[in-house]
Amino acid sequence: MMSTFLEPKFLLTLILMGTIVYITYLTKRSATASDYFVGGRSFGWFTNGSAIGGDYLSAATFLGIAGLTYQLGYDGAYYAFCFSIGLTLLAIFVAGPLRRFGAYTVADFLAYRFHSRRARLAAVAVVLAISGFYAAPQLLGAAQILSMFFGTSYEFGIIFTCSVMIFYVGIGGMKGTTLNQALELWIRLGAFLLMVGAAIWGGLHYQDILASINEFKGTITGTASFTSDGKDIPFDGSVWTGTGNYFPSFWQTISMTIGLSLGTIGLPHILLRFYTNPSAKAARRSALMAIGIASAFFLFAVYLGVVGRSIFLTGDADPAVMKDLFAGGNNMVVPSTAQALGGEWLLGLVIAGAFAAVFSNLSGLFIASSGALAHDLYATFFRKNITEKERVIAGKASIIVLGVLYGILGLMVKEASIGHLVALAFTVAASTFTPIFILGIWWRGMTEKGAIAGLVLGLVSSMYMIFFKTTLPEFLQFNVPGIITVPIGFLSVYIVSKLDRKVPSDVNEFMKQVHSKESEAA
Repeated sequence: MMSTFLEPKFLLTLILMGTIVYITYLTKRSATASDYFVGGRSFGWFTNGSAIGGDYLSAATFLGIAGLTYQLGYDGAYYAFCFSIGLTLLAIFVAGPLRRFGAYTVADFLAYRFHSRRARLAAVAVVLAISGFYAAPQLLGAAQILSMFFGTSYEFGIIFTCSVMIFYVGIGGMKGTTLNQALELWIRLGAFLLMVGAAIWGGLHYQDILASINEFKGTITGTASFTSDGKDIPFDGSVWTGTGNYFPSFWQTISMTIGLSLGTIGLPHILLRFYTNPSAKAARRSALMAIGIASAFFLFAVYLGVVGRSIFLTGDADPAVMKDLFAGGNNMVVPSTAQALGGEWLLGLVIAGAFAAVFSNLSGLFIASSGALAHDLYATFFRKNITEKERVIAGKASIIVLGVLYGILGLMVKEASIGHLVALAFTVAASTFTPIFILGIWWRGMTEKGAIAGLVLGLVSSMYMIFFKTTLPEFLQFNVPGIITVPIGFLSVYIVSKLDRKVPSDVNEFMKQVHSKESEAA
């Protein structure tokens, strides 16, 4: 038993868990709602920038981008390009004004902008929808790692991860979440740097292996034992390095670009992070730091996806690695590649990094959804004159509810692709909250009815085109339907607002608050 726990994958994962428990214990006191939901707005640009990076670079980046590149080639790598645009747009158009506005939750923005309980309620529904859509693939990644490398069942992996999140977020609140996210980011960055270094040291230079993959055409040696028909897997490298494999047309590509690029602006758990900075200037610096970190991650992820494909095509890796690359699908490419490059210790670090990615992102989703349930729903609609202590207790109770709900979602996506599930979550965010925050911050003419129409129609259209796309004409069946659903969201807000014309009387005061240098330190 002791020798098992001394294996690198167990040892490093236990160290990560112990660190999470320790940080959570140190930050367990949340006397006020500000402490619990936004960490007392006390985090500087470096800590919060690290936490934003940790929140944004989820399992979709640590596992999914490399996996999609491994599976789809150029089409998979294009995901990284689209994701990278989003943080830049967020930094330019939203980060500073959102911090000057100052609030606890995403729904607060609509409620205070329009003095509307109905707008708050609509925002809560969208926050929960996006967070659920985003949480499912994170749980999928955690459960698959536990199943493949620790021998547990998929169901145990979901229950274990949700239990950790209930403890992690329920006790530590935003303070514990932020510090853990910052630490977990640097664990992942370290793991990627070591993998890249090991690959380059081993002679797997990008230009050379890309050329060899492109020239490969035939069957992959040693894969017959993995297939149902007992034959080696065929592979055409020129197809893999070409375009149009997953996005067969120009419009499919544009649609994904719109959905992913604008989706970042509408992610509740990312938006919430800008409330935790002490000033608008610190919020912008946090966003810029996150952009730099994310750019490095995307670069490494694409390279490692190509390395994984090269290792699999060569066919001379350890049989266990070859089997994992095949059986694990594109979600487990990074751990399998780490084992091939650096053995058990590098695999152990990557497994710990993968858990860090999942925990970091899930904690952000839990705290954002907790705010929606406790602050926006319970405290506003069911319990008036609620005390600060009761608000914190409600936030912690909602974490338990969310743990159960997200666990059910995780059980439903067992066979899905992490990277693509997250892409769809981005599309929902781009079609709902992105129009609200862009127009709400930069256009005086938005009204309450326009905002609600944008949220409802953006949500309904994106969900329908994702789940029921086969009922639509073929030319409307997009893998990522951003080209249709994002304009629907923007146009709904604009048209209904123009017809309504009931602009809040204090809109000029609001605009001054979010744009004026006078409120820089607000």
